[in-house]
Parts: sequence; C-alpha cells; structure tokens
Amino acid sequence: MTRFVAGRIGFYTLVALLLAFFTIPLLWLASAPFTSNPTYEVRLPDFTWENFQIILEHPYALGSLVNSLILAIGTAVLVVVMSALAAYALSRVRLPGRDALLYALLLLSSIITGTAAMVPLFQLAIELGLIDSHTGLILIMTGGLLPAAIFMIKDFMDTTPKSYEESARVFGASPLQIVRHVVVPVVRPGLATIAVWTIANVWGNFLMPYLLLSDVEKQPAAVIMYTLYTEGGQANLKVLSTFGLLYSVPVVLMYLFVSKKYGFRFHGGIKR
Repeated sequence: MTRFVAGRIGFYTLVALLLAFFTIPLLWLASAPFTSNPTYEVRLPDFTWENFQIILEHPYALGSLVNSLILAIGTAVLVVVMSALAAYALSRVRLPGRDALLYALLLLSSIITGTAAMVPLFQLAIELGLIDSHTGLILIMTGGLLPAAIFMIKDFMDTTPKSYEESARVFGASPLQIVRHVVVPVVRPGLATIAVWTIANVWGNFLMPYLLLSDVEKQPAAVIMYTLYTEGGQANLKVLSTFGLLYSVPVVLMYLFVSKKYGFRFHGGIKR
C-alpha cells in the first residue's frame, strides 16, 4: 500500500512539473504584452496598451502578419486540393508498386529537408524568376509538404465506401463531381486536419522565406520577429512579447475552431 501511494505521489508530481514547464511560458506570453517594463519573470501585468501602440507604429509588423496569412492560406489551399486528388487516385487506381511509391515519396521528403535542399531550391527560384515572390514561395513549400499530406489523407480515402461512388455514377456523375459531392463531404475532417497541419508548418517556417524573400515588405512574421532586437542584439521584450502574442493568436483561433467543428483525426471517418 505504501509503495502504491508513493508511486501515485511521484506520478502526480511529475505531471505537475510537466504542466508547469509548459504553462509558465504561456503565462509569460499572456502577461508580458500588458506590462510596462516586462522582464523574464511571470508577474501580474499593469494592463498598459503602450506595447501594442509600438507594434502599430512599427513599419513592417502588421504587414508581416498579413504576409504570413497569404503564404499559409495559399499553401494550405494547394496542399489540400492536390493531396486530396492524388490520394483519391492512389486509393482507387490499382497500380504496380503503388504503396512502395507512396512510402518512397514520404521517405524522401523526410530525408531531404529544407536545409539540405535550400541550394538547389534557391537556384531553381532564380532560374524561374521566383525570387521575392509569394507565389514562388507557396509553390516550393507546397512541394515540400505534399508527400506527407498525401500519405495522411489516403487513409481517409481508403475508408470511403465505394458504393457511394457507384451510386453517383449510376446517376451520371463525372469523376470530378464524385470527388466534390461524394468523397469530399465524407473526408472533410481529414481535409481540415491537413489544412491546419499545413498552416502550422508554413506559419512557423523561417528558412525558406528568409532565403527567397529579400524584400522586407514581403517577409512573413517568422522572419520579421528575428529583427525585433535592440541595436546591441538584446531581446526587446516589449516588442517581442507583444508581437509574439499577435503572432500566436491566429493559429490558436484556427485550432479551436477546427477542433470544435471537425476534430483532429489521422484515420478514416467511416467504419465498414
């Protein structure tokens, strides 16, 4: 009995430490923007709006958030549409080596990371005239995220009953109409999961925008945040904390909305 009680106490102590480890930074992020002179300590704010006024007067801060939205939404749209079409084709068409191809794409996308491919990608962007272009950056990030997205959404496609599609064919539906009106409504939770996953990856991406966008007016928030330091290289806590809060709010709201409406799942939605 004593050993059981000691084990439970140790377990709950470990859980409390882990919660504190993740909660304290969040409490600091929630309080520092409303504090006149924030430090690295978590303390009650004096509820000033001075820090937000500094961000509003910054020439690139709010624009960078808009750029992040453009990149994230543009990439998410392409990844969701292209991965859904590719996963549907791979799920319904029986090709020799189909599964091996899918696993090879996933493996190569994991091995050849953005850091390893940055030189050829930069050269390719120069050749195609895509430097300082949101379109070029969206295309490059879409290519990097597609293999994993196809792999995840294919399971949703596999569990969609083919009888639904056969019924639609009887009434003369075309393949694209079947995908749009039959398959997509069934796999909508999976598409929402892929969209959130894509936006989260693009939202926090620093390397590719830093390499391909030299125009500061086109750079996203992840790159602009790197510049919010004093001339001596010290962190400007007023600006960083406030900008960090604004930077995190869209992703948190998106997560709460999608989680409430669809939930997050990495498996198919219909059990047969």
